Amino acid sequence: MRQERVEAVGDSRGYFPGAPDMVVEVISPSDRYAEVAEKVQEWLNADARMVVVVNPRNKTVQVYRTITDVVTLSEADTLDGGDVVPGWRLRVAASFA
Repeated sequence: MRQERVEAVGDSRGYFPGAPDMVVEVISPSDRYAEVAEKVQEWLNADARMVVVVNPRNKTVQVYRTITDVVTLSEADTLDGGDVVPGWRLRVAASFA
């Protein structure tokens, strides 16, 4: 969560009233792709800046900035937090180890 978003809300009890800057969704064996797509859309509509979908079935990671700005990464790639989480990097293969 960016500091300016936290400061704009002020002192809050319970859940933060809004989406985090980055969301990670891991597809479970019982998830349907359509359900995951709906969750991604909901997070983006709630102003999440990056939604990361980890798919253990095909060992890929999809990074959504918008519903149409999507990058698919394979095990050979590195996930980068970009301007959302500066300096954060994760080898995709490490997600499936």
